[in-house]
Amino acid sequence: MMHFADSHFPAGSMENRPSDGAFLFQIFGFNDITLYLCMTMLNKDKNHKLYYSIKEVAEMFDVNESLLRYWETEFPHLKPKTGGNKVRQYTEKDIEQIKLIYNLVKVRGFKLAAARKVLNANRDGADKNAKIMDKLLAVREELQLLKKQLDGIV
Repeated sequence: MMHFADSHFPAGSMENRPSDGAFLFQIFGFNDITLYLCMTMLNKDKNHKLYYSIKEVAEMFDVNESLLRYWETEFPHLKPKTGGNKVRQYTEKDIEQIKLIYNLVKVRGFKLAAARKVLNANRDGADKNAKIMDKLLAVREELQLLKKQLDGIV
């Protein structure tokens, strides 16, 4: 079966051709910044897992595993699945709950009782605020990276 790239590069030049993603962008005339942005957007789901261990989740938020176990006792909505040997298995939904709790307690400085009250009273509002904060942080990281790249060009 002949691939599109095979028909556009002479024989023997395949080892010199760019990666598949870069190749397609060159054919359609996109620049390197567009290529970078599109490739980073495409790669976001490659690390997707069904379940995460407590160690992985603790590393995501740079907190101790014991803090996550404590939050499970303080926040009734946070209930990770446990296996037969009582190993916690966190889903994406659990991690979203932890993001909300982390945003309220660690970022905004709420006491646990106040955070619990906010989550129970205004769950949608707290969720929206956490999503907005995540997007703003992601945009800031992308802008900082673009600035570094542009500084290297100039």
